[in-house]
Amino acid sequence: MNRLRNGFAVLVAAGSLLVLGAAVRPLFVDDPAAPEILSATEIGFVQDMAAHHHQALVMVQRLDPGAGPAVQGLARQIEDTQLAEIGTLLGWLRLAGAPVAGSEPMSWMPGQTHDHHAAPDPSAAAMPGMATRTELDTLSAARGRDAAVQFLRLMQRHHEGGIAMARVADALLTEGVVKQVAREMITEQTQESGLMALLLAQLEASPPG
Repeated sequence: MNRLRNGFAVLVAAGSLLVLGAAVRPLFVDDPAAPEILSATEIGFVQDMAAHHHQALVMVQRLDPGAGPAVQGLARQIEDTQLAEIGTLLGWLRLAGAPVAGSEPMSWMPGQTHDHHAAPDPSAAAMPGMATRTELDTLSAARGRDAAVQFLRLMQRHHEGGIAMARVADALLTEGVVKQVAREMITEQTQESGLMALLLAQLEASPPG
């Protein structure tokens, strides 16, 4: 977990650099006098997607090194992509003067209901595709082929939840860089989910050991 903590220690600085290079111009050049940098919907989506990405990194860190080269390669790809995206998301929140996390996860999504008192893991209950603490602990304890299968199943479900969130954001937003990034997330995570399905099929077709 030290590697994960170190990675996030860099994100605050990295996020500013990423945004200055990729996001400041679209956000400010079109209307420099605009008082609202991001809408409430954009802020909510960005906050929740940053948290969603964070858990993907946790899953990567908990994956057994003996899970196999193909699964390890995919895990590193997911880690690299989502670390970069978290930097961008956090940079946007800093520019907008918004907190890293919202008080009500998923409140930006129409029709979303919350029952935090009934859920043993509120964050997992609120966001689609999130793993529970028990599932993460089980992944940490898994080894070899079992770890690979558990990781792929959890990450595939996680990606499907992220895709669902990004599709709602895309439908709600009419324009802007947040809508553009939501669409890019849909594309990249759909492709990765397809690869996960192929790897799972190969593992499940092979006998254990």
